[in-house]
Amino acid sequence: MYICNCNALTDKQISAAVAAGADRPHDVYAACGCRAQCGGCTATILAMVRAGTCTAGK
Repeated sequence: MYICNCNALTDKQISAAVAAGADRPHDVYAACGCRAQCGGCTATILAMVRAGTCTAGK
């Protein structure tokens, strides 16, 4: 599912970044090779980071 429409980031990409050690939204964007655009997804990404949501490899 797309979480960030501006950068076309999916939940799996974000989870992979979290699994690789990203611990804040800025790190997730950097790991995915982009940066925040409108910021609408930042709260969702932060919630995923805090929850340690990792579906990568599943």
